Amino acid sequence: MIEVRKDGERITISFPYDPDYIAKIKTIEGYRWHPEERCWSVPHSEGVVKRIVSLFEGEKVEADLSLCLEDLRRELVSRKYSPKTIKASNIKHRAILLLVYSSGLRVSEVVNVKAEDIDVPRGLIHIKGAKGRKDRYTLLSEVALGTLSLYLKSYRPVKWLFPGQQEGRHVTTRTVQKIFDDAVKKAGIIKEVSVHSLRHSFATHLLESGVDLRYIQELLGHKSSKTTEVYTHVSNKDLSKIRSPLDSILGQEVASEDK
Repeated sequence: MIEVRKDGERITISFPYDPDYIAKIKTIEGYRWHPEERCWSVPHSEGVVKRIVSLFEGEKVEADLSLCLEDLRRELVSRKYSPKTIKASNIKHRAILLLVYSSGLRVSEVVNVKAEDIDVPRGLIHIKGAKGRKDRYTLLSEVALGTLSLYLKSYRPVKWLFPGQQEGRHVTTRTVQKIFDDAVKKAGIIKEVSVHSLRHSFATHLLESGVDLRYIQELLGHKSSKTTEVYTHVSNKDLSKIRSPLDSILGQEVASEDK
């Protein structure tokens, strides 16, 4: 198993010791070995995810789902594109996926968003008639807003934020799933995932960054906290970074006695 994860401006690659694997990693410019974490890392540059997947073709590679948004995060660089060019680089598709991940939306919610629901001054999205018919507000990412602005200038939707092919109707949930599947394929991710996995990643990443579970529950629109608690799982790697309170209290004292 080869695990590929995003860590800031770098991508980490972990696998059991294998000289052939190591030789492949060393063909990527800027590689590093991290003995404490026992993993390799490479700069998160354009096309590097596809390069990694290509190097390990035929092997089981598990990539972080957020990597399927690799090129979406660079969308702000495209601000000077003409409307014609924007319609060609799938800006509508990118805006949909960015909103789902950055706001933790259900697929049924993103297709029902209207332009009037985007609250730019407060950096929020108003989700109306959500599951359980409970309205709520969730986050509007600055990066997502940048891409959304490009999309709005190009497509100028009237009623639905993401209109479908039929006049007066919004894009279907099936279409959004197809958009997601295409993005996953382009990113080289072979793990079995769905659009809902982006909502799952939103919750998990907020939790890992220290956001209180109660706030996450509100953002996701969960009626019960028990539903949100499924995201409280953490990896062994994260657990290894936590210091026991006993060490914090008595660690210095023990160290002094040893001297």
